[in-house]
Amino acid sequence: MSPTHEVLNQPPPLVDYDVAAYPALLEGLRAEGAGWAEDELRRLGALAGSERAQDWGRLVEKNPPVLRTHDRYGNRIDEVEFHPHWHDLMRVAVEHGLHAAPWRDDRAGAHVARAAKEHVWGQVDPGHICPISMTYAAIPALRVAPDLAARYEPLLAATTYDYGLREPSTKRGLIAGMSMTEKQGGSDVRANTTTASQNSDGSYALTGHKWFTSAPMSDLFLTLAQAPGGLSCFLLPRVLPGGSRNRIFLQRLKDKLGNRSNASSEVEYDGAIGWLVGEEGRGVQTIIQMVNMTRLDCVVGSAAGMRHGVAQALHHVTHRRVFGDRLIDQPLMANVLADLAIESEAATAVAMRLAGAVDRATAGDDAEERFRRLGLAATKYWVCKRAPAHAAEALECLGGNGYVEESGMPRLYREAPLNSIWEGSGNVAALDTLRAMAKQPESVEAFFAEVELAAGADARLDEATAQLRKELTDLDDIQYRARRIVESMALVLQGSVLLRRGHPAVADAFCASRLGEDWGAAFGTLPAGVDTAAILDRARPRGSADG
Repeated sequence: MSPTHEVLNQPPPLVDYDVAAYPALLEGLRAEGAGWAEDELRRLGALAGSERAQDWGRLVEKNPPVLRTHDRYGNRIDEVEFHPHWHDLMRVAVEHGLHAAPWRDDRAGAHVARAAKEHVWGQVDPGHICPISMTYAAIPALRVAPDLAARYEPLLAATTYDYGLREPSTKRGLIAGMSMTEKQGGSDVRANTTTASQNSDGSYALTGHKWFTSAPMSDLFLTLAQAPGGLSCFLLPRVLPGGSRNRIFLQRLKDKLGNRSNASSEVEYDGAIGWLVGEEGRGVQTIIQMVNMTRLDCVVGSAAGMRHGVAQALHHVTHRRVFGDRLIDQPLMANVLADLAIESEAATAVAMRLAGAVDRATAGDDAEERFRRLGLAATKYWVCKRAPAHAAEALECLGGNGYVEESGMPRLYREAPLNSIWEGSGNVAALDTLRAMAKQPESVEAFFAEVELAAGADARLDEATAQLRKELTDLDDIQYRARRIVESMALVLQGSVLLRRGHPAVADAFCASRLGEDWGAAFGTLPAGVDTAAILDRARPRGSADG
């Protein structure tokens, strides 16, 4: 049968490009003292942009994990089966140290290098980044219990991905998960009803149900349960010393909107054996160290999703023609793409700055710790909140093609809300910011000290900062106004970082559209005078058919 038409006016596939060749990411890497990691980052970026890796990401999302509760003979096995390319993705992530490299690397900027690699590799498939992030975050919490850390940290930090349900000490590398929330409490973990009773050998027996367990195929879990001394943190292995399986039963996998390549489950503990991490009654204080790290990953992940959306949309409109002209040359489309690019660049710049704060705070810098506490809480709220609208607009740039699964944009759209929910939804993040200001007032001045490093660089930032200070002096109905206050905090921080480190055209456009009076509610409402050409040149994918 002869073809009835020739395929015209379609973009070539966006493959074989360097995902790491993104100016905002590389500038942040260097500014935060991790320029030494650029060569490895670029190698990872080339792999992330390859057709092979993109195919891995597509297939694992199309073929989600399957829970096998029993074997053919009726024996309980509680195994999760994954598409083979899931293990390829995990292997690359572990070999490049996304799971734990900063905890075994004393170089300044190690956490920054890891964040940049996550930004790049997470664009291939966000789902597998969940267990990678859990493992990264588990180590500082585990260090509260030196004996447990001595036993497990070397394996958690190993750069060998060793999948399979075996006794941890027999494996070449481990992955950790987290299991906190229960159906009656959600974010209110103090409402947990799972109990922990001490055994004669010093271990504890845990009984109860967990509504959301991240990465249930992991080797170890940090979990919360009610001990005699109050809510406490415990380490539970899937396989106990000696080789017997712990009494951790996977009830079902969650049927999620996005993040479909990753398994999330409901779990039943029926006398499961665990070891206390920290002191009884201090479970929240112990596991919050894990939450602090995963919140950074929420910001990095949302920034990565925005970057991916801009790259895909910009590639499409560069090659697509309407009414005889390229879409990218249409003024309104250029306005939309430049606006999306500004949002992406601001998210990436602030993510890298916060990764630097984590790096220095971990090394003992108290000033950076004070800034990190407030800056990360506010940024987690705002950047993650912007991601769904950003993904929707990027999808729309492809028109009907963007609504079709083969484009990959629906997958991005489904994924976008996750980081706004993970580790505290919008209200939790906003209220946590207020709580941090009340409990640690020194963090407020640390935050403003950071923002005011750009004082005098742009009148719009100066005015927005002064207005924010004024709002914080008014405590009436402050919870009611929490979202607006925290949004303002995130915006002035982004503006300050861009003015100090970003491209002048991007910084000016950000201040004009986000901090000035002329801010439209939709993307594509940048005011006149913005240098869209310079903004879009920075945003284009490098190494592809676009050059």
